[in-house]
Amino acid sequence: MIGLLVGLAAAAAQETPKIAAPEHPQAEAQALDLAKRAISLRSVAGPGNQTPQVAALFKSALVAGGFAAEDIEVTPVDDTAYIIARWRGSDPSLKPLVISGHMDVVEAKREDWQRDPFTPIVEDGFLYGRGATDMKFDSALAIASLIELKRQAYVPKRDIIIEFSGDEETTMKTSAMIAEKLANADLVLNIDGGNGTLNEQTGAPEYFSWQGAEKTYADYELTVTSPGGHSSRPRRDNAINILSAALVRIDKYRFKPEVSPLMRAYFKGAAAYEPPKTGAAMRAFAANPADQKAIETLAADPALVGGIGTTCVTTMINGGHAPNALPQRVTANINCRIYPGHKPTDIMAELKRVAAEPAMTIKYLPAGSVATDASPMRTDFIAAVTKGMNAVYPGVPVFPSMAAGASDSMWFRHLNVPSYGASPVFIKGSEDFSHGLNERDRLSNIRPAINYYLIVVRELSD
Repeated sequence: MIGLLVGLAAAAAQETPKIAAPEHPQAEAQALDLAKRAISLRSVAGPGNQTPQVAALFKSALVAGGFAAEDIEVTPVDDTAYIIARWRGSDPSLKPLVISGHMDVVEAKREDWQRDPFTPIVEDGFLYGRGATDMKFDSALAIASLIELKRQAYVPKRDIIIEFSGDEETTMKTSAMIAEKLANADLVLNIDGGNGTLNEQTGAPEYFSWQGAEKTYADYELTVTSPGGHSSRPRRDNAINILSAALVRIDKYRFKPEVSPLMRAYFKGAAAYEPPKTGAAMRAFAANPADQKAIETLAADPALVGGIGTTCVTTMINGGHAPNALPQRVTANINCRIYPGHKPTDIMAELKRVAAEPAMTIKYLPAGSVATDASPMRTDFIAAVTKGMNAVYPGVPVFPSMAAGASDSMWFRHLNVPSYGASPVFIKGSEDFSHGLNERDRLSNIRPAINYYLIVVRELSD
């Protein structure tokens, strides 16, 4: 196994720089083996959900690696399960360090993929399979790293808890349950967020960004009704036309641009890796979020517009009941990604004001999401992550970022527990196939990721 791992990793060496990291052959081999075994389990919500089997696999690995069986809890919930494993520290008065992830994956159809999504395949220096990126490979790396720390006879001062939810990709029911159970945590290291970026041409590491915040997901239903009638007798109060006009007003509206300390640091750090015009706009916006020229440049980029404030977009519309009748009811769904610090109810009021249509009603549709503020920019966390990253990729810039979608960090932040996405996996933007076809990850991540975790976990648990 170890020889195979080394040989396969070499296949990607032409694009991967030399890393300043020692070998840990047992941990490296275990990480790949555990990732492959987890990928082979179809942990998809619905009939045949094998998330409980993934939990059993992880528990078996942890027990074999030195965790006490009585300190590992696997809890069934509906068709899924979650797992919480505790490594007891020397000082029980200290709040625990939590390492967080999830075991479930999104659906993948064999007929759509080049390879069977639930048959892990190693090819050309990549591990292919559903969950290779999101996030069974990350889970295996973290587990193998903790077991390596056990192998080295490390004794943490504070408890280390590693937990994996079972429905992060769907309802997040177990995610919320775990956060409630671990609400006394000192800090959460979410290994399902943040990562390193590789240069598209050379494959060299460009920068590493950790996630300190995420936008709040919110859906709103907009409705207009009218008496309807025969289409041969048009009326001015046509419900489709009225709602359409309101949607156009919403589309043209821009929520107030804003920049948090975390995103200011992101714009300053990431500007160097963008085209000159975009980079200049990022720096200008970081310095002055009212800079109209910078706002226009960033708002025109779909990848960056979400970083400068709340965004709302029409995603669905439904109306009318017959081709020869005036519509009696028309609805539209507006999906918003809300900047930290704002409540969904406040955004709803703003949408209603912008729509400026008395005949329209608007309703907030709760979707298992809660509003959260950004985690504080804690110096101990930043120092630990920077130290770990510089040890394996010397000189690679490290700075924060904000996620556009929800993760398990949301539930911890909602309970005022600082949570940070800090997966050490590096990929090219063109290689990110999370939730998509032919998902894969680089084997060359294994050694540096393990060394990163060995440093970061020591720093944060001492």
